[in-house]
Amino acid sequence: MSKRSPGGASGAGRYPWAVGFHGWSDAALDFYRQLEAQNDRAFWLAHKPVYDTEVRAPFDALSELVQDEFGPLRVFRPNRDVRFSKDKSPYKTRCYAATEGDGGEAYYVEVSAQGLVAATGYWMMADDQLARYRAGVDDGVAGPSLERIVADLRARDLDVEGASLKTAPRGYPRDHPRIELLRRKGLAVMRRFPPAPWLGTPAAAERIVDVWRGGAAMNGWLASHVGPSTAPPPEPR
Repeated sequence: MSKRSPGGASGAGRYPWAVGFHGWSDAALDFYRQLEAQNDRAFWLAHKPVYDTEVRAPFDALSELVQDEFGPLRVFRPNRDVRFSKDKSPYKTRCYAATEGDGGEAYYVEVSAQGLVAATGYWMMADDQLARYRAGVDDGVAGPSLERIVADLRARDLDVEGASLKTAPRGYPRDHPRIELLRRKGLAVMRRFPPAPWLGTPAAAERIVDVWRGGAAMNGWLASHVGPSTAPPPEPR
């Protein structure tokens, strides 16, 4: 991967709307490669300036860039919650952020040693959302409409992912014509990008926003037929 370029074919000159955002440099990915090998407090403290400038700062710049269209990004903390985990590694080996649209859809971006991930949709639906989602998929008009949307997304090399049941949900036949969609507990458009020279340039913002905008039809269907959860939040443990 090349170092950041201030202009030229892969720099801000080609993406004038991305002023202030320069992507994630080689140093950001190297930071996570090293963290995977030495995930401890000593490494983190010694390399925190790299995290601040090469990992976190680009997320903050991206948030400013996209907030008018998608809302400000919430960057999740780097510390892992190890209270209930056998893996006691204290730090996440990726940095990720998300924001939420008016229809309840999430917009997600992640950077790690493996590259970049951009996604949008309903990643994990609550019980009331699942009931509405399944009714929509089962409907003779709405269901085929979603089926066509998913087929179009896949034809454009976008992945459609989400957790799934192993069999049909209760009350629906196993041979339902849209059984793949019925089994879903979440539905999101996603694209994974391996490390490449453009990741350290403003072109990274273009790739992210293309995925988010590419999911508009699916998000529109979800907003119309599912919508945000109206269930009360779960009781705290």
